Amino acid sequence: MASVKITGFAILAASLAATGCSSFGGSSDQATVRKVSADGKQQAGIGVNAYLWRASLDTISFMPLKSADPYGGVINSDWYANPELPDERFKTTVYILDTRLRADGVKVAVQKEVLVNGNWQTANVDEGTGAALENAILSRARELRLSSIE
Repeated sequence: MASVKITGFAILAASLAATGCSSFGGSSDQATVRKVSADGKQQAGIGVNAYLWRASLDTISFMPLKSADPYGGVINSDWYANPELPDERFKTTVYILDTRLRADGVKVAVQKEVLVNGNWQTANVDEGTGAALENAILSRARELRLSSIE
């Protein structure tokens, strides 16, 4: 029964990625994030893949965003509980690992907690949940890339 709930979470994330409403223009696969020094001059930051970054934000947009670090390529969501299943909640961390749009350029870690006697306790997450989110992100990134070519 628990794996059905987790699979439902992964399907929800995949469907949201497929119907993402944001768009990204431009012809480059890579975006270099700029940071401003104390004297106001721009300095080059660490580059992240723009399509993977935007696709990651789109895919987990149904979850509250806790932090996003474009220099390190890390996006953390806060806890999300499906209104239909309020006794379990999920939290994700997305890692953008490459400046190129590659299948191994994104990694997703998922945490789950269940409510037991009024206390949240760590629970096992189906191994396929992170992979399903990664696939949803990659699909969305490909869509963004193709739309920028047209």
